Amino acid sequence: MCGRYAVTLPPEAMRAAFAYREQPNFPPRYNIAPTQPVPVVRRDEGRRQFILMRWGFIPGWVKDPKTFPLVVNVRSESAGEKPSFRAALSRRRCLMPADGFYEWHRLGEGRQQENRPYLFRRPDRGFFALAALWETWHSPDGSEIDTVAIVTGPANGQMAAIHHRSPVIVPPEHFDAWLDPSAEPAKVQALLRPPPDDLLEMVRLGPAVNKVANDGPQVQEPFDPASEPAPAARAVMRSRRGGADGAQGSLF
Repeated sequence: MCGRYAVTLPPEAMRAAFAYREQPNFPPRYNIAPTQPVPVVRRDEGRRQFILMRWGFIPGWVKDPKTFPLVVNVRSESAGEKPSFRAALSRRRCLMPADGFYEWHRLGEGRQQENRPYLFRRPDRGFFALAALWETWHSPDGSEIDTVAIVTGPANGQMAAIHHRSPVIVPPEHFDAWLDPSAEPAKVQALLRPPPDDLLEMVRLGPAVNKVANDGPQVQEPFDPASEPAPAARAVMRSRRGGADGAQGSLF
């Protein structure tokens, strides 16, 4: 699924791609992780609005977020049936702008397991829109937190080689339909499909993206085969650290 992504293009480019009125200023982010504030585009009083939300959906009925699992992805196939997401799918759909997201390919088992990071991005390096759901959580002290999660579905042919799930990507011509709370359910369901195989390119990366603290251009540097240790050396390294490096792939 999707547990890390990137927004590296300038604010002006995002505003042009998503046509909202606000003029936010924000730095490039190469390794956005759950619980962090993320840019979201939603519909507000009939127009598109830019807003920051916490990545990690909290249903309105939750009393204490500390006791609720971290929900960064919502399955498209079951969102309409689950009480936690049903209302949001019906009335609180939004877009999460991105110009790349990461997935880890798990190889092997146990101590021999290896997690290889990959970047998915448009060949022209432009923005695309991740389908998402949002909810405002009200705490007992009266404060509010806007929260969001990415909608995922079955992977397309390209992505299936890495992971069986992928984010749902909304084409620009369907932005308004996805954001419109009055849209017919059948029209919304029709948008919950895998992206075309040729929409994104896939790039194998080096290990820098594995660490959340790394948030610069280095995380998107392509993998250098010359830097890979021999199989025996990799086994020794895994043994010393008590397992495979790639916890990010297993967490999300």
